[in-house]
Amino acid sequence: MKTITHPSIKLTPSLNQEDYKEILRLKECCLEKEDVTLKLELDHKRNQSHNGSVDQNKVNEFMFYDDHVLIGYMGICQFGSEALEVNGMVHPDYRRMGVFKRLFSYVQDEWNKRESKQMLLLCDRNSTPGIKFIKSTGAHYENSEYEMHLVGEASEAIDMTNLHFRKALKQDAKEIARQNAIYFHVNSEEASLEGMDVFLAEWNQSVIGKVHIELQNGVGGIYGLGVLPEYRRQGFGREILMKAVKKLREKQAQQILLQVAVKNKQALNLYQSCGFKETSTMDYFKLTKK
Repeated sequence: MKTITHPSIKLTPSLNQEDYKEILRLKECCLEKEDVTLKLELDHKRNQSHNGSVDQNKVNEFMFYDDHVLIGYMGICQFGSEALEVNGMVHPDYRRMGVFKRLFSYVQDEWNKRESKQMLLLCDRNSTPGIKFIKSTGAHYENSEYEMHLVGEASEAIDMTNLHFRKALKQDAKEIARQNAIYFHVNSEEASLEGMDVFLAEWNQSVIGKVHIELQNGVGGIYGLGVLPEYRRQGFGREILMKAVKKLREKQAQQILLQVAVKNKQALNLYQSCGFKETSTMDYFKLTKK
């Protein structure tokens, strides 16, 4: 256990390259001590920074230093929904010293400046210190999400020869936003296509679903997969998933993962039947402004 001697705080709207590297180093230190998942969305944030799509009037990144070494980090994400999502970490040698509490006070100050009424605090179920801290804030359990990894080769689906899989264009942004509202209750006039590839599935010249894929450092991610209600239970979800896996394999993905709500049994069964296995559970706790 070390002692904090020269503390300092850095608050910023977005991450620069040095911030990104420092946070990755801190993440590695934390993962050496704990077998947990940290959903920090760093690559998403880096893409936003590169694209200039971050509101410079909002603070999203909160960093705690001691002698110019990063020992604590907390970040805010907002994916088009009303609620802010918050996750973070503290170096194992500097825990129980008030680092997380201090960072969270700045997060609360920022939350109070925004219109968002809700804030979600995220934590791996296996992180005892993290869960303990979240409960101390008065947040209430909201839901859970599995992270799943593809084990071996995916179980192939029978191709439906009429299903067309195409990369989304800028003019598809409204359609993607419409589907996000149906699948995930996220309200936005247009969806951002920055940071990952979005593919639309078409059948008989009609859009029936979509999926987002991303490749970072050899790890492929599958997100936002959905089939419109009138086309469900016809095997389209399985085929869209398999086509997404194929695209990531073509990009030389060494690992492929996805996330699914624990309560979404239908999607969970689909992913399991295609060769995905649960590797961690992320719990979400909600705070609501009075």
